[in-house]
Amino acid sequence: MGAGDRPRAVSRPPTPNRREVALVTGAGGQVGHELQRVLAGRGWEAVAADHASLDLVSRDEVRALVHTVRPTVVFNAAAYTKVDDCETSAAQAFAVNALGVRHVAEACHETGAHLVHFSTDYVFDGTKTGPYVEWDSTNPLSVYGRSKLAGEVEAMAMGLGATVVRTSWVCGQVGHNIVRTLVAMAAALAEDPQRVLSFVVDQHGCPTMAGDLAETAIGLGIDRRPGLFHVTNQGPTTWHGFASEVVRLLGEDPARVRPVTTDELDPPRPAPRPANSVLEPAALRASGLPLPPPWIERLPALVTAIRES
Repeated sequence: MGAGDRPRAVSRPPTPNRREVALVTGAGGQVGHELQRVLAGRGWEAVAADHASLDLVSRDEVRALVHTVRPTVVFNAAAYTKVDDCETSAAQAFAVNALGVRHVAEACHETGAHLVHFSTDYVFDGTKTGPYVEWDSTNPLSVYGRSKLAGEVEAMAMGLGATVVRTSWVCGQVGHNIVRTLVAMAAALAEDPQRVLSFVVDQHGCPTMAGDLAETAIGLGIDRRPGLFHVTNQGPTTWHGFASEVVRLLGEDPARVRPVTTDELDPPRPAPRPANSVLEPAALRASGLPLPPPWIERLPALVTAIRES
């Protein structure tokens, strides 16, 4: 779509007598899906814009949509998230993850909407001993990480008191994630008892259930709380540890998940990953706000929901 094109129609279900309206960009993804569900449960009208209905890179489209909807809060969950592809598509990554955020922030400034923007653990280089807090220095290793850090800057550039939510290892009922992949492989694992899966054991982080992320982010947005917040489910692990637990919940032996190092991956991934991306929710704690529960308590429900969907 060109910069002068009119915005396409967005999904807006009939919601009579609702006082508040929220705009959700990236509505087709796993976070956007959960944002809509939680907002509806709170009595909000959620106007959904996915990548097919809104070109975030078009300033005209973004401004036209926000001015038309006049939302109280904009939840910007849209992003170019193909981490490895970003290494060879830097211009596209920055266009969506940085310039697109600038357009959303500008439109929020013009209409008085509060912006909640989602960012990532990839803004850190992973060299710190211990969890990262919101006030630690950033140093992204990849194009994706650099483009998302630029988006954080753009979200706050207008002096709007925007909320930036950093998260990690997101898993939900829709979209691409490790849980959905393993659930889809359940039959193959059962049919071939000799099959072994390999997951890295030297990348540490906190898995995040998309529903819990949405609950916390919506609370921050409704309260119009400004600044950076780390939001993940509690409990650090590795990709190997997380995959082993999913396999166990699928009724298979977790020993079938073989630990490997990042250097042993074949083929190697183009984009470097931070070895440590454990995010400590220091701002939530200091604010006296509730933390998402441990991921190991929430994972069984997600596995069940995906299997039954």
